[in-house]
Amino acid sequence: MNGLPKISDMPSDSSRIDGGTKVCAVIGDPIEHSLSPAIHNAAYRSLGMDFVYVAFRVRRRELARAIEGVRGLGIVGLNVTRPHKTSVMHFLDTIEKTAREIGAVNTLVRSGGGLRGYNTDGQAALEVLRKLSGSLSGTRAVILGAGGAARAIGYYLSRSTQSISILNRTRAKGSKLAGEIARWSDIKCQPYGLDKASLRKEVGQSDVLINTLPVDVVPRFASTLIREELIRAGMIVFDANYIHKSDFLSDAEAAGARVVDGLDMLVGQAALSFKLWTGRDPPIDVMHKAALKARQVRTK
Repeated sequence: MNGLPKISDMPSDSSRIDGGTKVCAVIGDPIEHSLSPAIHNAAYRSLGMDFVYVAFRVRRRELARAIEGVRGLGIVGLNVTRPHKTSVMHFLDTIEKTAREIGAVNTLVRSGGGLRGYNTDGQAALEVLRKLSGSLSGTRAVILGAGGAARAIGYYLSRSTQSISILNRTRAKGSKLAGEIARWSDIKCQPYGLDKASLRKEVGQSDVLINTLPVDVVPRFASTLIREELIRAGMIVFDANYIHKSDFLSDAEAAGARVVDGLDMLVGQAALSFKLWTGRDPPIDVMHKAALKARQVRTK
């Protein structure tokens, strides 16, 4: 493990941190972009809790040692982000049923002397979408990408929608996810390549579009979606990226779509993690304001 937390992400009264302070953290590679320290530390401050949240860069080859460090140091809770959400499962004592079925873990909780894995991504995404739409019953959804975020979102979405189409650059990976989604909920789920023809056909007849592609990849396809008017008034468009509010979302909103920023999903999964670690209701408004402020600072 390496990397030090930024002073701006630490609790305002750092002199209070001592041997009794409980530590939570996030690991990933890269990790410098993470807004999670700002979100969680703002929550702890608002409730007067003796907790601190830090971020560590952990490379793939360091993951096993990092998890041993979590055990040895008594870290209370851990968030896990790219590229470790699947591989971290090999180092846990127990895994909650939903996370096991999804095949990805983003939250670790110290439980009964061991580490238990959860997945809060999909639930957070579904809650955000339901707030926007009310009900997703009978809708047709398209997911761009087939990675960890797509798996978690697809798992929960499959219980609400009529059908899901997976568009992915690697057809085999998309086919695997589509098959798993169909088994999870017995709904129609088809895989397609991530190309103009598939975008026209599938997005053109969908009600919900969810992008889980990395922020540096989606612009190549976003121009097709906007230029060919595949984004329509009333359609729900959700970009799971949160580093900045993308031009893609702004263009979709201008086309009349109802848009969801990935920041809402980030705060939602953080709130679920907070509850698992502390047993307390999360101050979601405080967490959301902290996330917005931290993103503004990082994108200046």
